[in-house]
Amino acid sequence: MTLLSSSHVDVIRRNNVTVLGNPEGRPIVFAHGFGCSQAAWRRVTPSFLEDYRVVLFDHVGAGASDLAAYDAGKYDSLHGYADDLLEILDALDLRDAVYVGHSVSSMIGVLAAIQAPERFGSLILVGPSARYVNDGSNDYVGGFEQADIDALLDALDANYLGWSSVMAPVIMGNAERPELGEDLAESFCSIDPAIASQFARVTFLSDNRDDLARVSTPTLILQNRDDAIAPESVGEFVRDNIPGSQYVVMNARGHIPNLSEPTELVRAISAFLTPSPAR
Repeated sequence: MTLLSSSHVDVIRRNNVTVLGNPEGRPIVFAHGFGCSQAAWRRVTPSFLEDYRVVLFDHVGAGASDLAAYDAGKYDSLHGYADDLLEILDALDLRDAVYVGHSVSSMIGVLAAIQAPERFGSLILVGPSARYVNDGSNDYVGGFEQADIDALLDALDANYLGWSSVMAPVIMGNAERPELGEDLAESFCSIDPAIASQFARVTFLSDNRDDLARVSTPTLILQNRDDAIAPESVGEFVRDNIPGSQYVVMNARGHIPNLSEPTELVRAISAFLTPSPAR
């Protein structure tokens, strides 16, 4: 067993990295979205423990990460989070990793894979968006007008707990299952409001459209139905701009299928990683 250096130990601690499953298996790394923690994958990861080396972590500022390590300057763009991801892969000496990124973590994975493609074997992007704001033309529909995003961020700043209770059910979808929205609201409320505010601004004001064409890693885009955050037009744009990518529209509704429809999500990931033999 390789001993970790002190710097690698610090990376593991800072991001609350958890390693489970088969130590000899192919690594599969799960990255959570805004307002969540690695706990958001609890209904998905059990299906991969037998065959994969499962890696989970918390973005700095979320979950049980080291809040003292949060640096507003570093995390003023998604590149700061991508750097953390690459440090985790380096600390664990992972190559040919399957990266499963949900929501904003999709673009974090894209940025990291562009920077160090040798670390990645597959990208699986769940509900990705390269830009949330419409660009004012018919060429790109992100789902939100700038005024919508400004109002959302202002409401978050004014009353984060109130914003969380209102927005969590909208983001989750599945109104007939209110317990899912309550679960997400609880996760939102566990995050420091100031950190959540900055992460929300970085997320919703980002524009990674030009980065997509630079991805060389085999990529699967998983699109949800009735997704209030990343509509199908966004998923199709990501598909059309990542060379050779595959695109699957799931029956899962809302923005967080890892909580609402974990069985379908596991099935879609597994089908991509173990394709049927040619007939």
